[in-house]
Amino acid sequence: MRIGAHYLDNGWCEFAVWAPFAERVSLILYSPDERTVAMQKEGEYWKTALDTVSPGTRYRYQIDRQTERADPASSYQPEGVHEASQVINHSAFAWSDTDWKGNGLPELILYEIHVGAFTQEGTFEAIIPRLDSLKQLGINAIEIMPVAQFPGERNWGYDGVYPFAVQNSYGGPEGLKKFVNECHRKGISVVLDVVYNHLGPEGNYLRDFGPYFSDSYRTPWGEAVNFDGPYSDEVRNFFIENALSWFQHYHIDGLRLDAIHGIYDMSAQPFLLELSERVREFSRQNGRAYYLIAESDLNDARVIRPHERGGFGLDASWNDDFHHALHTLLTEEKDLYYRDFGRIRDLGKSLTEGYVYSGQYSAFRKRKHGNDSSDIPADRFVVFAQNHDQTGNRMKGERLSSLVSFEALKLSAGSVMLSPYIPLLFMGEEYGETSPFLYFISHTDQGLVDAVRRGRKEEFKGYYGQGDPPDPQAVESFERSCLKWHLQDEQHHRTLRELYAELIQLRKTIPALAILDNTALRVISDEQQKILAMKRWRDGSRILVFFNFSKDDVYGPTLFLDEPWKKTLDSSDQRWSGPGTLLPASIQPGDEVTVRAESFALFINER
Repeated sequence: MRIGAHYLDNGWCEFAVWAPFAERVSLILYSPDERTVAMQKEGEYWKTALDTVSPGTRYRYQIDRQTERADPASSYQPEGVHEASQVINHSAFAWSDTDWKGNGLPELILYEIHVGAFTQEGTFEAIIPRLDSLKQLGINAIEIMPVAQFPGERNWGYDGVYPFAVQNSYGGPEGLKKFVNECHRKGISVVLDVVYNHLGPEGNYLRDFGPYFSDSYRTPWGEAVNFDGPYSDEVRNFFIENALSWFQHYHIDGLRLDAIHGIYDMSAQPFLLELSERVREFSRQNGRAYYLIAESDLNDARVIRPHERGGFGLDASWNDDFHHALHTLLTEEKDLYYRDFGRIRDLGKSLTEGYVYSGQYSAFRKRKHGNDSSDIPADRFVVFAQNHDQTGNRMKGERLSSLVSFEALKLSAGSVMLSPYIPLLFMGEEYGETSPFLYFISHTDQGLVDAVRRGRKEEFKGYYGQGDPPDPQAVESFERSCLKWHLQDEQHHRTLRELYAELIQLRKTIPALAILDNTALRVISDEQQKILAMKRWRDGSRILVFFNFSKDDVYGPTLFLDEPWKKTLDSSDQRWSGPGTLLPASIQPGDEVTVRAESFALFINER
């Protein structure tokens, strides 16, 4: 069922809205003159088609002659969440990406951005001049934090209340289309973060139309969406149509599904399964692949197993376990969920199997956690050292650049980029951005603002020392989170960016790195010395990497020294502003070597 306002041509526009309990629904048009048109009921939907509507027309729905609300499936809210919707002619945009087929999932080098904080202007179009720099770095996929219309101008995007509408302060539908079109022209895929587990509180009027929410469950962020109760078929239709609209109208290449562990659904045919089937069918019809990438803290491999093997069939998933294993080795932090990690063998298991917790007891959760992921192909996991969550959900929003040494930042880069999984960088990570990424909002409801402030204080009570978290409503919290682009041309920042570029180039050109395969991989770790050796191979291409997480030089690791190896990159080399390598240019079986503290070294053997 198509929903929302669909402009056809020559003034014709169709309107459809789900309102199963309404006795009467009317369409109010505000231009050129205000008029009200009675809509006809078809099943649980109300519809009308008019031949006197122009693109740009503002409109609302009137329910039972009393309540006036914007369209739940509005494409644009030019004056914000509390005002009228606007008709958009999606076919009017002049796309130039007709031949674009996207980049393959295993090839992706993902780069996550927040549109508002990425540039000083904070718009889609302002990102375009920086695309060449990202492409030069080696980035071929940009992942955008949510852009569905939220209240105010500053927000992470997870408080969106109009899932189909593109944020007005970012540039609206036109701005997003220009950005995607230019990305595709430069060979860059676009992944959009979408939120289907809840909607934000301010401007959320969906309940005035129908039972979009469930009383059976409660998410950490508010009411749960009704995916399995009475009338849930049409709620599912709403969100499936939303997913397809991003592909159809905005040429988005993939969706990142936020926190699917907050999608509560006990039905025999879960929403996520239905969504993946519909997207797969859409891909077949359009002759190219569109991707669904999940975020989940359940460590449930069924999410990314194919349909025929009893899974939901999603294409990939973020792997938080990899992050936690790496982060604790780099920072030695043990707060909250980090208490479950901190061993070299944790990172070793993640490199070979995906999940660290695959059914064993978690001290943080006080129960067994996860299931086996050892049969999941490597190209179904996305790994990272930083992202918006792991940075922004800290009380002070510190990035790794504020927590660890420069040598450890390089070690972090090597750990992610040389892994057998899809890598993701968080904006500015490539040059060691020092600005924090704080939690920020710009609500207009003072009661809600006060509630958010209290919630943040309570969340961090007793965990991060003295003091209160930065005020999320303050403009300063947002401004402090914006990137300082001038840093990338300064000293160590420039060197770190060059290292990322080198790693990405090596990853793309060495077969043993380019082919994502965690079965053609072996890891040996030394818990006492905090060193890990990883060997990967593909046909005649083989690589060996030493990762030293100790703050001391480690002497004598003979791991995998069963054949000659040639050194390709050592993060401790003076070329990378390091203290100087202690490793020879080549090593032979039986050699003893010394790996610098907080460094990694890559060797190759090409036959």
